[in-house]
Amino acid sequence: MSDAQRSHILHFGVIGLLIVLFFVLPAYHVGNLSRIMVLAIYAMGYNLLFGYTGLLSLGHALFFAAGMYGLGMTMQFFDFTPAPAFVSGLLVALIVSAVVGFLALRTSGVAFMIVTLMFAQAGYLTILYFGTYTRGDEGFVIQQAERVFAGISLTGATERYFAALILFSVCFLLTSYLVRSPFGRTLIAIRENEERASMLGYDTVRHKVKAVMLSGTISGASGAAYALLFGYTGATFATVQYSIFPLLWVLLGGAGTTIGPLIGVIFMFYLIDYSSSLTTAYMLVAGVALVLLTLFAPQGLAGEIRKRLCPWLP
Repeated sequence: MSDAQRSHILHFGVIGLLIVLFFVLPAYHVGNLSRIMVLAIYAMGYNLLFGYTGLLSLGHALFFAAGMYGLGMTMQFFDFTPAPAFVSGLLVALIVSAVVGFLALRTSGVAFMIVTLMFAQAGYLTILYFGTYTRGDEGFVIQQAERVFAGISLTGATERYFAALILFSVCFLLTSYLVRSPFGRTLIAIRENEERASMLGYDTVRHKVKAVMLSGTISGASGAAYALLFGYTGATFATVQYSIFPLLWVLLGGAGTTIGPLIGVIFMFYLIDYSSSLTTAYMLVAGVALVLLTLFAPQGLAGEIRKRLCPWLP
């Protein structure tokens, strides 16, 4: 069996497992998985830039919030239905990521990380400044009556789960295709040795700009889906904390693996969920777990599986 066939089995197997879990898990965990799948899309977008291209960003909350507000505000002020509002969210995230990519990629290394952080902070402050329209930290609720897609209300647990699953599946399979395509292989070459990739004739800057745009658009899709499925848009999702989360998820799950983002989100979500029931210092528990994983599984959970058991893991 070829590596490509194993990869197909893995990805479709994960999707099949998520379908089965809906029927066997209690309602509480089904609700959690709906949220986890949406956040895993966010982590996938981040992983494309960090795990496969080697660019460390601290500003991805800007793209997540761009998709969220692109959908939320068009529904709030222009009476868009969910379908065109979702497309608006994607377009806003694409435009914002293109601007950030063209400007931030004039720098590299630590400077790139700082510039992306500053862009994200500028986005957050812009949301607060225009609080008359965005409602700032308070945010605004998207009413249940408005969250109807193709005649199906997305407010029920079943509808929400399968809507999240469909979007997750599309992004999951798209990511799998991208990283095995010539474009994805070029990104990996840039990550490993940008100078050599440039000497071989690849336009590394153009590829990195495309990577930022793809990463930002996928992250924006997650933000738009979060607003649509859970009915809330707020400035909290544009804070630095939401730029750190995808980094933690990818590091825990395994940077540069397609399955890593999902594993990382599940691990962190349930770690925080369980530890918060025991202590108010639940982030300390998460921090200790991250340190231990960094020491004993530096390539993340999926990365260690690939290293020890499955070298074909994409």
